[in-house]
Amino acid sequence: LPVLRWLPRYRRAWLPPDLLAGLAVALTAVPQALAYAELAGLPLQYGLYSSFMGCFVYFFLGTAKDLTLGPTAIMSLLVSSYAFHEPVYAVLLAFLSGCIQLAMGLLQLGFLLDFISCPVIKGFTSAASITISFNQIKNILGLQGIPRQFFLQVYETLRRIGETRAGDAVLGLTCLAALAALRAMKSHLPRVAPAEPLATRISYLIVWISATARNALVVLFAGLVAYSFQVMGSQPLTLTGSIPRGLPAFRPPRFSMAAPNGTVPFQDMVQDMGVGLAVVPLMGLLESIAIAKAFASQNGYRIDPNQELLALGVANILGSFVSSYPITGSFGRTAVNAQSGVCTPVGGLLTGTLVLLSLAYLTSLFYYIPRAALAAIIISAVVPMFDTGIFRTLWRVKRLDLVPLCVTFLLCFWEVQYGIVAGVLVSGILLLYSIARPPIKVTEGDVLLVQPGSSLYFPAIEWLQDTVCSHALTASPPRSVIVDCCHISSIDYTVVVGLAELLQELHKHGLSLAFCGLKDPVLQVLLSADLEGFQHFPSREEAERCGGAEPWGSRAEPFTSTTESS
Repeated sequence: LPVLRWLPRYRRAWLPPDLLAGLAVALTAVPQALAYAELAGLPLQYGLYSSFMGCFVYFFLGTAKDLTLGPTAIMSLLVSSYAFHEPVYAVLLAFLSGCIQLAMGLLQLGFLLDFISCPVIKGFTSAASITISFNQIKNILGLQGIPRQFFLQVYETLRRIGETRAGDAVLGLTCLAALAALRAMKSHLPRVAPAEPLATRISYLIVWISATARNALVVLFAGLVAYSFQVMGSQPLTLTGSIPRGLPAFRPPRFSMAAPNGTVPFQDMVQDMGVGLAVVPLMGLLESIAIAKAFASQNGYRIDPNQELLALGVANILGSFVSSYPITGSFGRTAVNAQSGVCTPVGGLLTGTLVLLSLAYLTSLFYYIPRAALAAIIISAVVPMFDTGIFRTLWRVKRLDLVPLCVTFLLCFWEVQYGIVAGVLVSGILLLYSIARPPIKVTEGDVLLVQPGSSLYFPAIEWLQDTVCSHALTASPPRSVIVDCCHISSIDYTVVVGLAELLQELHKHGLSLAFCGLKDPVLQVLLSADLEGFQHFPSREEAERCGGAEPWGSRAEPFTSTTESS
């Protein structure tokens, strides 16, 4: 348990910043939880149900002091795709995702996330930013009955824009402007030195708290406006409505669901979720670990990725017992945590406690929160996810990486899972192509010097054979070949067989093939294969001095590794 490493050394001086951070995160978490539940297509209380268990679990199992677990925009988008707006599906998805994440942590399979490249992640998050933002336009405009599929959503929204409710639109745009102004204020707020006058420090604290708790302030303002209209007897705003009061029951997730025509068994529910059982846990792990690594690097400490997998898995499993949908690390709330000066995960205990208190005592007040205000909070949170510079950067750095980026970006507008899977497949194909076609440098002289630029694996051996034969046999006169293996650290059996065939092919034309610069592991493999005509020189210079190779059938003596020769 990581908590046993830092809790015995806990200092009293750490408590005030931890409590301040816990309060600041709670003021952000509660309104965001309501908004993200709306995005997930679930009753709003499920956002709060999903916001406290991760705080408590991470206190015991987390290794990053800044990270906070809870519902996020991306997880909510995925849940809306795979839970079909059914709480039973969403809770079961949290349980199964947690089991998969826990198993990956126990088996130390976190390296699988390395196969999801940065262009795929950027393409997904940028598309998600646009999808989520446009999904909330209907709430800003007060439109009802808009489909959730992106292209149909765009069409229906534009077709029915004349039905916009003026009250929702004015309030939604006002909230968006206020959130943008407060965000800009915080980003340009200068640091205040301890030597500054007391009035200056108090002013700084007031502005900082207002900007940090901007979501709570906007919800409070919008709620007061809605309540004022309600008292006057007219209500031009679309309200959140009643939210059940009280804490969720602690019980296992349901493994079947009642339906009008019978019961949906567990097997059918799993089939309905389909690829979501892979996409949701993997994207949850990716988001959480990426955020933890970023803030750990920024603040000068290290995390244990496999321990993070365990923490997230346990949080989702236990969360499903309190009706939580899948959670992961939240960038926005983690940033608030770090900027508040948090010292340990103790701040999470206060955040979780305040969420529980809001469930127990404040849900009746949530009735007056306008949906336009929650939509503004979501849009404000996801707009920064769109990386406007990534396309220009990849065009400068490596244009081929634009292929998985664009494939992921475009297909995510159709279906999220298709975009991610297609992006990973395209990235994998590009990776395999680089393995199958490694760069090979050919230098012509008295002998032909061939230098592969990377290790050789079975897809590449035919490429090497064609390159060597096309240069050696078409030269006038044909030339013997030296293969410089200084960049080769590993080969497999198929490569050994291919090299034997290459030796025979060159021998038929009266040419020889020699190797130089072999590393010990590669040399041992080739010696073990006992290739006929195999010759090795410790260095390129020695190979060239000897004229490339000895006649066929002789062997360079002694057969020793580079280390032994030197």
